[in-house]
Amino acid sequence: MRVGLFVPCYVDQFYPDVAIATLELLNKQGCEVVYPTDQTCCSQPLANAGYESRGETAMHHFVKQFEGFDYIVSPSGSCVLHVQEHYGRLEQTDAVRRVRSHIFELCAFLTDVLNVGQLDSSFPHRVGVHASCHGLRGLRLAKSSELVAAPFDKVRGLLNLVGDIDLVDLNRSDECCGFGGTFAVTEEAVSARMGLDRLADHIENGAEYITGTDMSCLMHLEGLIRRRKLPVRVVHIAEILNGGAA
Repeated sequence: MRVGLFVPCYVDQFYPDVAIATLELLNKQGCEVVYPTDQTCCSQPLANAGYESRGETAMHHFVKQFEGFDYIVSPSGSCVLHVQEHYGRLEQTDAVRRVRSHIFELCAFLTDVLNVGQLDSSFPHRVGVHASCHGLRGLRLAKSSELVAAPFDKVRGLLNLVGDIDLVDLNRSDECCGFGGTFAVTEEAVSARMGLDRLADHIENGAEYITGTDMSCLMHLEGLIRRRKLPVRVVHIAEILNGGAA
């Protein structure tokens, strides 16, 4: 299958290794991966700031870049959910509908489309999983604690395929890290306090690394880790699944 790789702005600018790991991982699974070089922002920042209508030009450009692929895959749950839901404001042409229905967050794609059952990777560390809000309650990558339903977790399911990994159990498995896009800017003190609470949970339970599906959340936590010189590191799940990044 032919897959269009969508790399979010902050991954492109600050964490290119996450994009490379995603590309390599998909190639290992037999996908023909193409990176459209004219791709730009999906327009999520404008929507978060209350200017969604001003992002329609970026939305149309996104559709033009990705409409021709069998699937679109991104290592970012929040960007994927934005395309799936907020592109509903556009005229629902065949191209728009196709992009909205064929874009997947990486873990969802590996689980729901490729049905990955084994991985050639190893990560001999204690790892805590941060369940981002968009991934958990938007994309339903796992069962959130407020739902009375059968448990499932696509992220931990994939991590369980990684050799030598030791997944830690948290006291509060699905609590927000406090990032929330522009929330971290407009409510800096609250955002930082929430992030420190999440870090304390991981550290208390012995995590050496914190992983997740959204580098934005991990970037927020990494900033707090560096400022406080805390004994834990962050790593995107694509890097672990691709073979580890210690």
